[in-house]
Amino acid sequence: MATETSNRPYQLVIFGASGFTGQYVVEEVARTADGEDYRGQELRWAVAGRSQKKLEKVLSWAAERLGKPQLKSIDIVICDINDAPSLADMCKKASVVLDCVGPYRFYGEAVVKACIENGAHFLDISGEPKFLESMYLKYDRQAADNGVYIVGSCGFDSIPADLGVLFTRNSIQGTLTAVESFLSFKSGPEGTCIHDGTWQSAIHGVADQGNLKNLRKKMSLKPLPIVGKKLNRRSAVFYSKEVQQYAIPFLGSDASVVKRTQRYLYENLQETPVQYAAYAAVGGITSVIQLMFAGVLFLLFTKFSFGRKLLIKYPKFFSFGYFSKEGPTQKQIDESSFSITFFGEGYRQGLKTQQGKPNVKICTQISGPEAGYVATPIAMVQAGITILKEPESLPENGGVYTPGAAFSKTKLIDRLSKSGIRFIVLSKIDA
Repeated sequence: MATETSNRPYQLVIFGASGFTGQYVVEEVARTADGEDYRGQELRWAVAGRSQKKLEKVLSWAAERLGKPQLKSIDIVICDINDAPSLADMCKKASVVLDCVGPYRFYGEAVVKACIENGAHFLDISGEPKFLESMYLKYDRQAADNGVYIVGSCGFDSIPADLGVLFTRNSIQGTLTAVESFLSFKSGPEGTCIHDGTWQSAIHGVADQGNLKNLRKKMSLKPLPIVGKKLNRRSAVFYSKEVQQYAIPFLGSDASVVKRTQRYLYENLQETPVQYAAYAAVGGITSVIQLMFAGVLFLLFTKFSFGRKLLIKYPKFFSFGYFSKEGPTQKQIDESSFSITFFGEGYRQGLKTQQGKPNVKICTQISGPEAGYVATPIAMVQAGITILKEPESLPENGGVYTPGAAFSKTKLIDRLSKSGIRFIVLSKIDA
């Protein structure tokens, strides 16, 4: 059973609120506090971090952007990742901690541990498979014993992909057996840019691939059964007829998160596991050549300590301007958007056997605003609100979960749709 946290001073605490992403999470929480979930009642929330001055600045920034001067008086909790008593104090005051302090491989575990020990539920926006899977290995049992929900990857990595597969499954009206997704980004005349925190996570993640493989060996998990036709993996670069562009395998955490969700649903709820592959559309042949050149350079430099230092010091140069220490401008954010198109196949309802050629194809799509600093805060905050508002729809016991495992029985998809992340069925064909 979940820990009873309703009598705590704050329902949500944003840890790392003065960081680049954290400031947008603050804005989204303030917006949500005025939404339909909290009409007639107050959402109790606070911001947390090391610097009183920086946190006050973020609250003033949000107050000015939203035209809500009252935000300047939101409570501030001072705590430091390296000060365990201050982390414990923060967690004792919170029902749900929204952790925005990355890279999580360096700064995440202390917060997870403090939340479990002090009975606060925890959400992060990590796209780092090693961190996410090691937290499951180390803390799942303890979190379950303490009735605490630890839910990783609750941002753009990987709520759209994970819940997109569930939405596709729920929409097919039969048995979904395999899905391929294609991610596309759109930007305005000024292009797009991502803050270098994400760049750093990618550098350390690629450099640490060997340890991730060892971690997965430790788990010694049995392969999930394949229902229907086996999904063939595509090559490193290929032309996709589905999206009429060149595409590459998506290098984020989506595929690993979806796989963990499907394992949970199969082992705990006896649901048919869905095979999944994630790809990213990259455009024409010029984009492919540029990407291959950048990719080779990136892989080469991540192999050596000196190379990693150079990548971290000069993100703009090595990423051709896609990552920077300053992050995107507001204009770049406002003009950017994303879509993920899911191509699924399976068997129509009522069939006694799911063998041979699939006889239903379905195409769904999730689309929304700029991924990193608009869609990510929406996803994270709505996941937090779901824990607060729908405890009866969460898994029976606490533990370390993926978004799909934690929220498959909730109304999170509806909440996201109302907040600007849209889920639609594009087509469904009986083959």
